[in-house]
Amino acid sequence: MRALRRFTVRAALPEPLTPLSQLVMNLRWSWHPETRDLFETLDPGLWQSCGGDPVRALGEVSAERLAALAKDRRFVRRLQDAVDDLDEYLSTPRWYQSLGAEAPKSIAYFSAEFGITEVLPQYSGGLGILAGDHLKAASDLGVPLIGVGLLYRAGYFTQGLSADGWQLEHYPSLDPHGLPVKLLREPDGSAAVITVPLPEGRTLYAHVWRAQVGRVTLLLLDSDIEENAPGERLVTDRLYGGDEDHRLRQEMLLGIGGVRAVRAYCGLTGTPLPEVFHANEGHAGFQGIERIRELSEAHGLSFPEALQAVRAGTVFTTHTPVPAGIDRFPKALIERYFAGFGVPMHDLLVLGAEEDPSKFNMAHMGLRLGQRANGVSRLHGHVSRGMFSDLWPGFDEGDVPIGSITNGVHAPTWTARELVEMGTQTSSQGDPVDVDGPVHFDGVDKIAAADLWSIRRTLRSRLVDEVRRRIRETALSRGATEGEVGWTDTAFDPDVLTIGFARRVPSYKRLTLMLRDPARLKALLLDPERPIQLIIAGKSHPADDGGKKLIQEMVDFADDPEIRHRIAFLPGYDIGMARYLYWGCDVWLNNPLRPLEACGTSGMKAALNGGLNLSIRDGWWDEWFDGQNGWAIPTADGVSDPDRRDEVEARAIYDLLENQVQPRFYERDANGVPARWVEMVRHTLRETGPKVLATRMVRDYVQGLYVPAAGSARAMAGDGYTPAREEAAWRSHLLGNWQTVRVAHVEATGAGDTPEIGTTLALRAEVELPGLTPGDVEVQAAYGRVDDADGLHDVTSVPMAHEQTDGSRHWFTATVPLERTGAFGYTVRVLPHSARMADPAELGVVSSA
Repeated sequence: MRALRRFTVRAALPEPLTPLSQLVMNLRWSWHPETRDLFETLDPGLWQSCGGDPVRALGEVSAERLAALAKDRRFVRRLQDAVDDLDEYLSTPRWYQSLGAEAPKSIAYFSAEFGITEVLPQYSGGLGILAGDHLKAASDLGVPLIGVGLLYRAGYFTQGLSADGWQLEHYPSLDPHGLPVKLLREPDGSAAVITVPLPEGRTLYAHVWRAQVGRVTLLLLDSDIEENAPGERLVTDRLYGGDEDHRLRQEMLLGIGGVRAVRAYCGLTGTPLPEVFHANEGHAGFQGIERIRELSEAHGLSFPEALQAVRAGTVFTTHTPVPAGIDRFPKALIERYFAGFGVPMHDLLVLGAEEDPSKFNMAHMGLRLGQRANGVSRLHGHVSRGMFSDLWPGFDEGDVPIGSITNGVHAPTWTARELVEMGTQTSSQGDPVDVDGPVHFDGVDKIAAADLWSIRRTLRSRLVDEVRRRIRETALSRGATEGEVGWTDTAFDPDVLTIGFARRVPSYKRLTLMLRDPARLKALLLDPERPIQLIIAGKSHPADDGGKKLIQEMVDFADDPEIRHRIAFLPGYDIGMARYLYWGCDVWLNNPLRPLEACGTSGMKAALNGGLNLSIRDGWWDEWFDGQNGWAIPTADGVSDPDRRDEVEARAIYDLLENQVQPRFYERDANGVPARWVEMVRHTLRETGPKVLATRMVRDYVQGLYVPAAGSARAMAGDGYTPAREEAAWRSHLLGNWQTVRVAHVEATGAGDTPEIGTTLALRAEVELPGLTPGDVEVQAAYGRVDDADGLHDVTSVPMAHEQTDGSRHWFTATVPLERTGAFGYTVRVLPHSARMADPAELGVVSSA
């Protein structure tokens, strides 16, 4: 028979060991080696069998062992040192505390998934890992962030393989009481309960679990509680599962329930209420709707007035480079769920409006609710401006108000301890957190080439041991007998060039591109002088049979007895496996269809460990490939036939491996060191390492988005939200009169018949502004290089000064420098102007000559 519920009965901690509970419940242990060392000392064998999970290890360690440790003065001293170190980490002012009063007192960060440690499996892939690294880096910097997500009782899924290589999904039942989380409780000790209204008078109830991520609190909402009906209990059953109705309820709980959880947490703990709300992707968009409802009820603001107040303090980050990746719900479903919610239905639907009138677009709502928005790499910012340009008609793509902050990764989580201790992340310029401008990890220059090569072999050897263990387990799980798995003991080689490929398996990431020419790949694997070995991992979404088919093709190829000692597909890709891969792989392979990868941080983690990237110039690699930190795979951008494109780009991978990667790795000096390879490793650690840090990323968010958003939010809230009311009235008036705005005439003088570089052009524009004043607009002269179709490129815009008024007609002037030779053009345009706008394109209206 099956148990109704499972939990762990743990031994009571002797008094000298009670601080262990404090260490276990703060997830800083997941990136703090000394604390993990302490946990391992509890029982090394148990620590190994528990997979480095201190919660589980503490639950299973024997009472006798605990009693012995309580009498071990050396262990008790180590325990106290670890607690003191954590206390110092939590209380010492850090970079953020130096910013002064302009910095927000608190920031709420919403995400559908958080990848912090494999012990808390609430993530599926890159988005969640990025969110986890964001929290960790915020903690290291002292940023007062509050994370908000959902507690999925089955996580995403654990992956297995059938005998024929088909992906199998298993959904473990996660008991929060066995996780490093605590319930948010009321003063009387009862669990705090959050409610979200549902149709037909139903209510969705949720408990709030707190995970402590260093200095940052992460709130996770859980609907599997007795107050809910059976259907509602399943809302937080699994990540990215269920139909549209299920997903909508999840996103309502994340957004609406998340805001209510933050309010409850702040009220119960005295934490300052957030001034800035950051939505990490469109899943969390309803947080803005809840805040609009709050302002309408508490302060009597109309929807447009509350919208201005909410927008001012909202940051929206898009991670999606293709429209198919956006959450879109039937408009009728939104109408059903939000009838009677407390906001006007028409105004709500306008926020999610898109080309298809029957759909409600969550990304569109995120962009309309967020006064500040960004993509996650420079290239992705460009892609996003094009993808969402229809929301700003009349503007060139370059003027669409979506910026970019390139993702980063949390170095203490992902870097091998040996490399850190060698000094590969030290800089003569000081702590990178405190340095404005480029930083170099020049400490690596002091490490001898032989020592750097030796540590890379050590890490590769550790990876080989892990791969052997995993392929043995996988073979047995797929039906092999003990007598058939002896080959795994000698599979892979710690002295062979090792290439890693691990990521989610949507079609655009092209898991099987390397199989394009199987014979050529087999020859690379079995080269008698310069072999390679390939380690591949990744999960396909349970509903994506196409992705599962790709995995099956890869497994089928790797099952070949002739090559299975050189190539393996490892199921069960998670944070625990990923570390071994990033530590030990010499090359990180990435071959998505450009430009469909928003950022792709796995290659960053490899780079922090001295791995060289072999990648299509997509995502972060497009801006930070420098010719010495790896290789760029040429892209066949002009080839429209996808089959032909795959063939061209696969051939480019084979050519790079044969002609550049393999020779450089196996070319050794008299000491057996591949000198040119090691110099590429050194360059990668020194130059690329500092760029990919999550602390750099979070600093960029703080300085570029959070601080300005806090200033805007405070300004809108002043004097009982009077500025928000005024801004809403002004916008309504301006938009009501915009159709009559016109550039009536432009004249230019001063350049002569043959303009020469270094001279200037005087522009005078007549602009009609019926119903508006010159203060309502900004008139700009835009100039630059002009093509044969009169299109302007490399545009510079300068404001034109108001000179004269005659009724509704106004004259504006500007002087334009002629700074370059060649075809030159100019125009004049009129934009809305308000001191409370973050960008002149914000209202989506423009009038041009």
